[in-house]
Amino acid sequence: MPGELVRLRDRSGQALKQVLARFFEQADDTLFALADKAGTNQDQTAYFDAMRELRLSRKSMTVSVLQHVSQAFNEMGRTRSGAASSSLEQVDQDGLGLVDHEQLEQQVAIDNLTTRLRNRYQESVHLLAARIRHLVPELELADAQMPLGPEVICNAIGEACADLDIDIRAKLVVLKLFERLMADQLDGFYRDCNQALIDAGVLPNMKRPPVGRPRAVGASSGAGRPQQGSGQSSGEPATDESAVTGGAPGSSSATFQELTSLLRRGQGDTVVTGAPASSGSVLGTGQLVSELEQLQIAARGQVGEPVMPLREQLHPLLQDTPGQIAQADSDVINLVAMLFDFILEDRQLHPVMKSLIGRLQIPVLKVALSDRNFFNRGGHPVRKLLNELALAAIGWTEKREGARDPLREKIAEVVDRVLEEFTTDTTLFEELLEDFGHFMDLDRRRRELVEQRLKDAEEGRAKHERASQLATEVIDAQTAGRNIPEAISQLLKEPWTRYLQWLALRAGEGSEPWQEACEVTARLVWSVDPSPVSEHTRTDLLRSIPSIVDDVRKALQEISWDPFATDTVIRDLELAHVDVLQRLVTAPVEEPGPAPDQEPQAEPAGEPEARQPATAERPPETAVEAGDARPEAEAVAPSVPEAWLARADQLTVGSWVEMTGEDLRVRCKLAAFIRATGKYIFVNRSGAKVAEYHREDLAEALQAGVITMLDDGLIFDRALESIIDNLRHNRKD
Repeated sequence: MPGELVRLRDRSGQALKQVLARFFEQADDTLFALADKAGTNQDQTAYFDAMRELRLSRKSMTVSVLQHVSQAFNEMGRTRSGAASSSLEQVDQDGLGLVDHEQLEQQVAIDNLTTRLRNRYQESVHLLAARIRHLVPELELADAQMPLGPEVICNAIGEACADLDIDIRAKLVVLKLFERLMADQLDGFYRDCNQALIDAGVLPNMKRPPVGRPRAVGASSGAGRPQQGSGQSSGEPATDESAVTGGAPGSSSATFQELTSLLRRGQGDTVVTGAPASSGSVLGTGQLVSELEQLQIAARGQVGEPVMPLREQLHPLLQDTPGQIAQADSDVINLVAMLFDFILEDRQLHPVMKSLIGRLQIPVLKVALSDRNFFNRGGHPVRKLLNELALAAIGWTEKREGARDPLREKIAEVVDRVLEEFTTDTTLFEELLEDFGHFMDLDRRRRELVEQRLKDAEEGRAKHERASQLATEVIDAQTAGRNIPEAISQLLKEPWTRYLQWLALRAGEGSEPWQEACEVTARLVWSVDPSPVSEHTRTDLLRSIPSIVDDVRKALQEISWDPFATDTVIRDLELAHVDVLQRLVTAPVEEPGPAPDQEPQAEPAGEPEARQPATAERPPETAVEAGDARPEAEAVAPSVPEAWLARADQLTVGSWVEMTGEDLRVRCKLAAFIRATGKYIFVNRSGAKVAEYHREDLAEALQAGVITMLDDGLIFDRALESIIDNLRHNRKD
């Protein structure tokens, strides 16, 4: 590590220690004031817990933060700061229960803190990053790896808070406190860090950070460099692209060459036909791009207006422009026009979003004219930005009038900035791509948190339904054909059913405790209606009653049933046993026989230890939507063709669909498939539940066109494939 960075590490460590000391001093007073004004006991408890833990952990948290930042210096270029955030990418959408709620909530809080610091100190951070990169030019440092960057500092705070011995509510209070207090204390810190490097002679004259993000070493995109046809060597784009993609020289230009070749052979519309230079003056590419500036300015005021196709926008301009357009430029204009024709006709996008993205036609044309690699490079920033905007817009549905719409506002902001600021330098698109990606990342994590809560709630509901079903089956199987006293019926229907439900949820239906509970249920029912009666029944009952009563009492205590109600239940059970014992004194001995509506079975004369409830096999699930009643669904052959059932099976978690109702179209995403109930749960962009279907119902809706699947593939790539297919088809014709 260069000596300048060693000195910066030590100096910044002392400065950060002072910042943390001021934070802890303010935190105590702030938390006390918040606790005093708390609206609920829960809030007040969270504030006091946070206050107590911060007092106890002040020193250890300071050491943890300073060690994390120091490690970022020592392992520069080798670490991936912010690994916690990457773990959120590894969500198993099919497993549905693998994401830790607390981790998601903490990560969202850390992201908010990072965003606030980066926005608050953007210029200072970029200046510091440029100076650090200048000292280590051999390293490719991302923002998240930059020592003293917001990502490193905020992840250090996140790690320190993760060790606090408080619940998630209090942890979030602490993280919010960092956002509230510390975000305004780093101005002097970053100023001192920059001054330390200036004093060491590192870029002392740099007053403004460099525009755009640094490129990878040895990689040159060629974006933003005008290519004037004959004035540009044909080998340059290929060499440039091979440096980026690692492909063979010359291979990168194949796509553009194929497109222009197909275009010239086909019968597609053209804006203007190129002419040889001898037949008249030729309008240069640079001059054409300058002429397009007027159309870009005009597009700034077209908010909310219908989008005019590119050819129609260009027609009056080209009519008044002296000189013929070169053939290569004419090809580019036609290809960009076809590209946006596809986008504006794409049914995957809402008309409002088409209108917004369609305003980018002129800027995209300017890029394509200046940089022919636009059609060849999958990673071109303009292509990537178009793809990201369209992908984000897939699930968008228009909100009611007056409601805030952050996504629409963000996309409109991106479009407006392009129209206002873009000339020929594509680094603006890189900046916008990074900013929009960060916005979508935070938006996605917030939605994941809401969706995860919904999934857990649905799974919990399914488990409770199954537990209730199991408890009912056990009790019904044991009481069928029995003469149960009213008091004992109430015991079975209320506290005992609750106990069986609790045990099914806690231990599972195949567990040993569950089997024991089923046996206790059988013994309990037998004890109040012993049938058939033998000469040993009364003796067996006298011997069994104490253990049965004890088992019932313990079971009700396990579920914390009201002690007074428990005493009443036990008293009623004992009275029922007394009545049975009195009846058995004079009851005639019965020959064992089959019980009504049950298969015959050999019943021992004594306590029915061997009798098991008929719950070994789980009844088949039925494809019933919530609220429907179709008890014979399994007996009826499915009315939906197998092809549509297969389509339903192919729908994966995360897939977007459009649901059509009366005068209503809603776009939503499959957020979860709950295996326990066979339910497909759909949510909107906000993560709120929109609908639920079972397999057959979903297949029926797909067949009827009530639900249509949306293609969330990259729109630029889909458009390019469509253009190539159409041009090839035209050539064959």
